[in-house]
Amino acid sequence: MNPLFLILSISAICVMLYALYRVITLRKKIPGGTVKDTWSILSWMIAMFAIGYLTTPFFPYLPQLIKDIVVGVIFLLGAIFVVIVINLFYRIVSELGF
Repeated sequence: MNPLFLILSISAICVMLYALYRVITLRKKIPGGTVKDTWSILSWMIAMFAIGYLTTPFFPYLPQLIKDIVVGVIFLLGAIFVVIVINLFYRIVSELGF
């Protein structure tokens, strides 16, 4: 296995697990409503990203088709995640009257 790939994968997994921890602790502080509902969706998506990232150290042992599917799902969820975050910030800014 390529050592650089392994180091990058483990680093990405650690960052994603930290993000998951932060999103869960922050979710407890968010009041109800649209923001909390959206934050719950984002929390689930981050959990799915973390699961996807956990598969990367095993990529050298997976068939190409499985790797392509995992990467494709991560890319698609990443794009959806970005749209949800932008829409969430848009709603927050709109509600604040900016």
